[in-house]
Amino acid sequence: MDVTRKLVDFCRGIDYGDLPPEVIDRTKYLALDYFGVASRGSIVESTKAMYGLVRDLGLDPKGGVIIGTGMRAPYQYAALANGTSAHSLELDDVHNEASLHPGVAVFPAAFAASEMAGAEGKKFIEGAVAGYEVTVRLGKALTPSGHYGRGFHPTGTCGVFGAAVAASKILGLDDAQMLSAMGIAGSQAAGSMEFLADGAWTKRLHPGWAAHSGIIAALLAKRGFKGPSTILEGRNGFLHGYSSSSDASKILEGLGDSYHVLTAGIKPHACCRYKQAPIDGILHVMEQNRLKPDEVEKVTLGILKTGFPIIVTPEELKHNPRSVVDAQFSMPFGAAVAILYGKASLNEYTLEKVNSPGVKEMMDKVSCVENPELDRVYPKEWPASVEIVTRDGKSYSAKIEYPKGDPENPLTWEELIDKVSGLASPIYSASHLNEIIGRTRHLDGETDLREFTPLLMRDV
Repeated sequence: MDVTRKLVDFCRGIDYGDLPPEVIDRTKYLALDYFGVASRGSIVESTKAMYGLVRDLGLDPKGGVIIGTGMRAPYQYAALANGTSAHSLELDDVHNEASLHPGVAVFPAAFAASEMAGAEGKKFIEGAVAGYEVTVRLGKALTPSGHYGRGFHPTGTCGVFGAAVAASKILGLDDAQMLSAMGIAGSQAAGSMEFLADGAWTKRLHPGWAAHSGIIAALLAKRGFKGPSTILEGRNGFLHGYSSSSDASKILEGLGDSYHVLTAGIKPHACCRYKQAPIDGILHVMEQNRLKPDEVEKVTLGILKTGFPIIVTPEELKHNPRSVVDAQFSMPFGAAVAILYGKASLNEYTLEKVNSPGVKEMMDKVSCVENPELDRVYPKEWPASVEIVTRDGKSYSAKIEYPKGDPENPLTWEELIDKVSGLASPIYSASHLNEIIGRTRHLDGETDLREFTPLLMRDV
């Protein structure tokens, strides 16, 4: 079938001059979102542990910028740190049909490779577009339920291929070298969902490791190291080993008709993507009917079947989160804070809220059910249903087809800037942040990314 080779050939042919304006604009939009979440993620406890490791491995004053800090490190370790920080908040971009977060694996590798090569902004955009294309197509081909069913986290497993292609394109690898980079990446595809068992930090590591490994794959391939050319479709390849229901045809389906940077969404709520639509529905019902938290008696949420083992079960854990990670993946917690505080932002996902008796009391009123009607449109759509019953016996309901942030219901540039400004304000001064935003919106005008990336270092 030559699936891997054909995908590589397509990515090698991506040229800035041929990209539609909306693809270029969307890539810069997603890059700004990445900067925002990575900068705020720099002050999270799990990220600080990663920085400690990178520091001990040895910093490099001429290496890659670690966003939101004053540190530079060897490029592969800068990518490792930046991918980890950007995934720590559960606010990074997401692709519904692939059920993964492409930006946090692709962008760290693309920026590190751009710094390494002194690449211009246009070349960075080419690499990012190619990286998204690979990551998303692989996520779709695995099928989310089949991949999750084997215990894998697709952001890490698919992300390493996207990172390898992005880095390969920016570093100027030829066809054979990029094909080998894909093959090498396949032996580094990792990411276990077992973090759900006890609120561990390992999910946050997955995209950082993917970015790091993608750079290693590209650098090895550039030096002549050979990787298998059938890593995706082969008998012992990625699709066979990582999913019980993969479909190789989805990798090349519609190749070149459009670009998957246009189909990635932005998260407004600081939690798992499977919780976004239910939270939107709760906020809509509460606001439209002017309900107060003390009026709520019972909440019933219709949840996608694939999301159940991630945000609903085991029920004992999901109703009794013990950490922020547990809370990020607890639907009852997300519902409770949405009702009590009218939002589900970083300010709600704290240990204080996790341990709050009021939040616990509200969580006890939340139940989740499977709804076959919702699953009929999954994974192209991630809908949810909401029913809230009040103490006086009245019932209010809503169905959310496209939660805020989906491509069909996107954040505007202005709304994205508001999100990034809120996230990055503890890291950058207002004038510094305005410069980051302005130059990101004109990233394709940068002649050398090494003159741009220092702007992402902390100043306050």
